[in-house]
Amino acid sequence: MICLTKAGMIEISGGEEARMPRKNSRNTKGRIIAAAWKLFYEQGFEETTIEDIVYESETSKGSFYHYFKGKDELMGTLANVFDEKYEQLMVEMDPGLDAMEKLIYVNHELFSMIDGGVSMDLLSRLLSTQLLARGEKHLLDRSRTYFKVLRQIISEGQRRGELRTDWTVNEVVNAYALWERALLYDWCLCGGEYSLVDYTDRVTPMFLESYRTSGRD
Repeated sequence: MICLTKAGMIEISGGEEARMPRKNSRNTKGRIIAAAWKLFYEQGFEETTIEDIVYESETSKGSFYHYFKGKDELMGTLANVFDEKYEQLMVEMDPGLDAMEKLIYVNHELFSMIDGGVSMDLLSRLLSTQLLARGEKHLLDRSRTYFKVLRQIISEGQRRGELRTDWTVNEVVNAYALWERALLYDWCLCGGEYSLVDYTDRVTPMFLESYRTSGRD
């Protein structure tokens, strides 16, 4: 699993590999992504070279170019790191929470990771590349774990009568994802002058309240 350490570094957890070895191709790509983001955080994007990434990941240039056309293409892999975080949160989350509480929980935990461990420059670069991209837009890829988790939480909430059903699952998912992107863009535009997690903890529950079933206690 690719994850952030408390110091804000990204590393690969060995626990899962110890239980069930992954295919070598996934190990190699995962090592490259983990090494790249570790170096981006430690020494900056511009200062990090492909040679640095290859050395840190203990792979080869051939392996690097098998998965990535160049260093810029690695910017999109931050979405992979976010998805790894969502997989972790789904394991750790209390199943007794209702849908509103689950959405607030995953929002808080992901934004805490970003606020405390992802370089403002790197996040801004990712968001700007997505604005300019004409091809694949990683943040909008509906096959991402992010969207699968949201659909699961929201569909369960509607079945249990916790969320209104006059909006479809996909409509609520799209609105929630748009809300989170808006918060991230504003935080970057403001240069991180406020705590992202403190702000989202105040405003996201109010945003989500509009999707609660009417009359629910």
